Amino acid sequence: MKPVPTQQESNGTPVHVAIIMDGNGRWAKAKCLPRVAGHAQGAEAVRRTVKAASQLGIRYLTLYGFSLENWKRPAKEIADLMGLLRLYLRKEISELHREGVRIHFIGDRTLLEPDIISLIEMSEQKTKANVKLDLVIALSYGSRQEITTAVRKLVSDVVAGEMDVDSIDENALEARLYTSDIPDPDLIVRTGGEQRISNFLLWQSAYAEFVFADVLWPDFSRAKLEDSIEEFSRRERRYGASTA
Repeated sequence: MKPVPTQQESNGTPVHVAIIMDGNGRWAKAKCLPRVAGHAQGAEAVRRTVKAASQLGIRYLTLYGFSLENWKRPAKEIADLMGLLRLYLRKEISELHREGVRIHFIGDRTLLEPDIISLIEMSEQKTKANVKLDLVIALSYGSRQEITTAVRKLVSDVVAGEMDVDSIDENALEARLYTSDIPDPDLIVRTGGEQRISNFLLWQSAYAEFVFADVLWPDFSRAKLEDSIEEFSRRERRYGASTA
């Protein structure tokens, strides 16, 4: 099992913050704008949040960018989202690199267009030595699928004689997850007012603290991130143990 991160808890700052970015469509609808306008403003919120996380001393920031279930959306909306992703990767990677951000993508890349896969690989390669902030983008991601894939890998290794059934434990499964080299999140924030996890980091969130922010993602700000961290700092984390 991964060790519980303790690097920054002494000052109340979570080591790893994960965010379910929700509310782009409702933001656009409220302003009588097309949904793509909400997604474009959501990209601006990503930019603000990455900068704020780095300044606040957060070491890992995971953003739920596009779920496996999102592939069921209308083709036009998917095309708009992928267009924004292409634009973000082409415009922002150099700046992220200068700021010491290391970028990872987790999820099923086989469903993405070849040029997007190339941009992802380029961005990961370019920033791989950076250490100030790890930015993890969950793209074409579903936690149930991630766990199922990890189980398949375990079964395959057993069948191939590379490991024994009795040696399967939590560490063995974790080593086969997309997040094998990333500490579990301390804090998960969901914007948009909804209070559900939506197939996001189900295994990794076992002991995470949750904050449900009543703000649509395009309006998420550094102040809202600080509010979430402040709420986190008031929580007592026992990991199943007793304080008595």
